[in-house]
Amino acid sequence: MSSYKNIIKKLIKKNISISIAESCTGGQLSKFFTDYPSISKIFHMGLITYSNKSKSLILNIPPSVIKYHGAVSEKIAYLMSRNLAKISKSKLCISTTGIAGPSGGSKNKPVGLVFTAITFNKKTIVFKKKFNGNRKKIQKDTVNFCLKEIDKLI
Repeated sequence: MSSYKNIIKKLIKKNISISIAESCTGGQLSKFFTDYPSISKIFHMGLITYSNKSKSLILNIPPSVIKYHGAVSEKIAYLMSRNLAKISKSKLCISTTGIAGPSGGSKNKPVGLVFTAITFNKKTIVFKKKFNGNRKKIQKDTVNFCLKEIDKLI
């Protein structure tokens, strides 16, 4: 992941503020950023909104929307990122929601299914990915995917 340090340098140089709302990655994406000295110049917040209740209370996603779409869905990833942008006022917001396993998957939503959303300059892109491997690998792959997409955007 050390090659991704250039992302942080670019964010700081361009003064692009960042906030993150994580579910399936449990803080690992935020940790990547907060391990870097001087990140406080641009890092506004990292939220671990793991439960449906926290997604509702902190990110203002109505429980009925979570129930209808499921916490692991394009809609919820989108709302996590969009609502985080409203709350944090950051230029760049990222959300992750998925099923890291080893259990919890289904035919329609298998283990390894992850939705990430990135809001940048008030536009939001949602990605649907299916990662293979154990819980740690799925989480790590999700973080790496997010970093690659951030790098493309900035």
